Amino acid sequence: MTPGSVAARGRGQARRAANSTAVAAGARAGFVARGIIYVLIGVLALRIAFSGGGGKQADRGGAIAEIAGKPFGAALLWLLGTALAGMALWRLSGAAFGQTGPNGRRANKRAMAAGRAVFYGFVSYSVLSYAAGDKRSGSGASDENSRDITANALDWPAGQWIVAIAGAAVAAAGAWIAVRALRRKFQEHLKMSGVSPKTRQMVTALGVFGGTARGVVFAVAGGFALTAAVQHKPGKAKGMDDTLRSFADTPVGPWLLMFIAVGLMAYGMFSWASARWRKL
Repeated sequence: MTPGSVAARGRGQARRAANSTAVAAGARAGFVARGIIYVLIGVLALRIAFSGGGGKQADRGGAIAEIAGKPFGAALLWLLGTALAGMALWRLSGAAFGQTGPNGRRANKRAMAAGRAVFYGFVSYSVLSYAAGDKRSGSGASDENSRDITANALDWPAGQWIVAIAGAAVAAAGAWIAVRALRRKFQEHLKMSGVSPKTRQMVTALGVFGGTARGVVFAVAGGFALTAAVQHKPGKAKGMDDTLRSFADTPVGPWLLMFIAVGLMAYGMFSWASARWRKL
């Protein structure tokens, strides 16, 4: 057997593993886990709108801490972290062999899958570390982390430009997420043949509303980072918690924050729908 045939055989086995039932099950578990996190962030944001939040953070760290405080919280975090690892593995397979859907093998699609694999891998690690007893992992305030990272970056050579570009990129990504949601591009990735029209309408509403709210949060957070760079003030950068709280400081008061919070909960529920009907 030639080295070339051995390599081809190895690639074929890797491709079959990437398309296996186990990887698909991990992806669906990951969608469920992502939904849980977003629903909890939405609930925490609603608490902020109604009563200031009681000192709890409306971000991923706050969601993890909320789960940890429940009965069997540690066990739930182990399950959550493992499910997110399944999502990371599925995204990694998409980066290596291409994704489902139109143009799934294009370089830009695979690069995006690689970036998502890294992101979900980091989130999985932070959740599992917290479950293992490292209370600093995954539960840190996103606002403090954002300010620290921004302050360090601004001290680099050309740091102001780096932060500005990063902030503009996050803002653009948020706008892209919102526009795709409004255009219902997510429907390309769902397989809902045989599903009742009412259910399809509900899933579409969750996808549009939830995706738009998520995109707005990202866009506003990116705007704050851009402002921090332009003014050279790290304190202007905001994580998810402070970004959400900023919606309550608008002329309409807490109502806008309540609207965004419900939107994030809708995105969580859309993630659960994706766990059921996503094409894998």
